[in-house]
Amino acid sequence: MGHGKKPASYEDIEALPVGWVGEILEDELVASPRPAMGHSHVCSVLGARLLNPFSLGDGGPGGWWIFYAPELHLGRDILVPDLAGWRRERMPKPPSPEEPFMTLAPDWVCEVLSPSTVAVDRTRKLPIYHREGVAHAWLIDPLACTLEVFRREPSGWLLTATHVGEELVRAEPFDAVPLGLGALWLARAGR
Repeated sequence: MGHGKKPASYEDIEALPVGWVGEILEDELVASPRPAMGHSHVCSVLGARLLNPFSLGDGGPGGWWIFYAPELHLGRDILVPDLAGWRRERMPKPPSPEEPFMTLAPDWVCEVLSPSTVAVDRTRKLPIYHREGVAHAWLIDPLACTLEVFRREPSGWLLTATHVGEELVRAEPFDAVPLGLGALWLARAGR
């Protein structure tokens, strides 16, 4: 960080144009525009596929709270993963409806990559999630049609699987229920 530059504050996030997502990573404001439709579709479908069996216990083991784009305040960093989940043994009660953000690090995060955010997601956000003890991270690329599954090891993230295309997968920590990747992707022109 440059000398004499004051750390970003929550006011900087609030000053962003409507529709932009603001995060503070190592005292720096990182702003992302509203994502494209492929990104939005992945978040919607994946949320739908995970919520019933894992958050609601319908057709699956339950045991999780899963949230779409929650604001996380982890130390001085403010992050907004696309999806995040907390095991109920670590967070027995959900946050109250008026809580604006979470300070307990999740057990699982999912970042859906956009060309404009891929570098930040991989090189800046993943290390913060690791530092905060997040156990699993998924990186999904809606253009390449890939799901990368990472497990936290003491030394860093271990890439345990890369799934591609239409595979039916069991991806930790949600491996109790198979996930059909094909449902996540919008068809591209010419594909």
